[in-house]
Amino acid sequence: MSLTDCKYGSNTQRHHDYSLHSLPVSGNHGKRPVGTFFDLRHVNMPENQDVKWVPQMSLANMRSVSKVRLVSFLLGLMLTFLIMASYILSLDKRGLLFTPAPYQLRPVVIPTSPATAEVGPDKNSLDMKQLVKLIGFKLEYKPRKVPDEKDVIETDSHLFSIIPRHFLPGIKNPCWYEELSGEMSTDPYRRNLFTLHSKTFKNACDHLKTDFHQHLYHKDGRQFRLRCLPYFYIIGQPKCGTTDLFNRLLLHPELKFNTMKEPHWWTRKRFGYIRFKDGFQERFPLEDYLDLFDLAAQNIQEGFSGNLSRSHSKLQLITADASASTMWDNQACSYVHGNREDTEPPFLAQDFIHLLQPSAKIIIMLRDPVERLYSDYLYFKMANKSAEDFHLKVGESVQLFQSCLSERSLRSCVYNTSLSNAMPVRLNLGMYIVFLLDWLTVFHQEQILVLRLEDYAANLKVAMKKVFHFLSVGPLSEQVETALTKRSISNTRRAADRNLGPMLPATRDLLREFHQPFNHKLAIVLDNNAFLWSNT
Repeated sequence: MSLTDCKYGSNTQRHHDYSLHSLPVSGNHGKRPVGTFFDLRHVNMPENQDVKWVPQMSLANMRSVSKVRLVSFLLGLMLTFLIMASYILSLDKRGLLFTPAPYQLRPVVIPTSPATAEVGPDKNSLDMKQLVKLIGFKLEYKPRKVPDEKDVIETDSHLFSIIPRHFLPGIKNPCWYEELSGEMSTDPYRRNLFTLHSKTFKNACDHLKTDFHQHLYHKDGRQFRLRCLPYFYIIGQPKCGTTDLFNRLLLHPELKFNTMKEPHWWTRKRFGYIRFKDGFQERFPLEDYLDLFDLAAQNIQEGFSGNLSRSHSKLQLITADASASTMWDNQACSYVHGNREDTEPPFLAQDFIHLLQPSAKIIIMLRDPVERLYSDYLYFKMANKSAEDFHLKVGESVQLFQSCLSERSLRSCVYNTSLSNAMPVRLNLGMYIVFLLDWLTVFHQEQILVLRLEDYAANLKVAMKKVFHFLSVGPLSEQVETALTKRSISNTRRAADRNLGPMLPATRDLLREFHQPFNHKLAIVLDNNAFLWSNT
């Protein structure tokens, strides 16, 4: 059966072949058909009596027969209607009639248990090959159309009214002066929404407010505060080592003034979402986001008044946003801008970041998507986690994605909010090439550093030097370099999750085949066969 065949097509065909006069109405339908009308030869005839048929009948008998015919016709019609209605309702309860579910499962043959996983590979391989072929075909699409600048600005005019188009010269980090209007409060952070959700940031704000006025810039009787955006963004992906990389970067003297790793502001909080399951909460203003970088701003401001050597080092300070959702998460933006679920998203986070910071640097950490998905599954707390449960969830997610892909474009399925919420595991996050190509529509490839977690873990010192070179930061002292490489690994797998063991071989084979066309395109774009993950 081909990918475009409907799973229940044979049942539907049988339904349309039924005729009114052949419907079975009793348990004896296998012996003889039940007629719609009575046979007049058996009306009022004595049993075992040889009677010749009389062609003429009395008027009374004719009326009697007409009544019998009418009653029997109505009974037959009613019976036929009831049987047809019962059949239709039974189909509708299973979601098979006229109004199919948004992502009706298609006939991709996937083993659903360790036992069935041992079934011969021929049929499974054939169906997956069809799906892989479809993915490969739909991967060859034209680059997304970048929205016009005016359309991006119109979606969030406040954002572009606060942040200037040019930043202060002589400072490495993108910063500018913002004039303070009116009398400044003794606690400029008291309304910051991030303080309600992060104890660490609240403590930082308590420290910042004590000498806030000492870090203001005065000119012509006016007061200004230094405001900063991140110099670089670690944008993804989840469970690919971004937390470990961020924590090691903070050991560098030019990068240590970050108060929060993952604000998720560009993708979630600026739209009013913290956790999507909780629904809309409250929009986090741009000013609250900028407060996250005040510790770095105050240190940079000190560079304007210190001695020459100290000033130079202060003016070289940079800061970062390491939200692992920035690369892929477009759900909140979809809610706000109301793009249809069956279309490709008109705006992405990178459209706003690039328009504000065309020179921003981007770091992406990737990992074998097969292992990433299993790690992602284990990370979230849920009951009854197991390799078998993961296998079932993978199978359902592959079927849902294939159902969408048979009707829509690849990008619309990858970004589709309803599909993402329906899949029991986050399969789409491993389709790295789709997200990367979208970032490359606005940023030059030289501005994006893509790392593999496998290389990072195998040779930490080499990987970190590559990152430092990309960020144009100075070399480390021997002491700091030793501390950096010996630092314990961050965000490792919990002991209880490690005890569950690896995923099933059948699951790994299925996922490896599924991701093959995505990895192949990624390796071509990055000109690096290591991103095939063929030796993992």
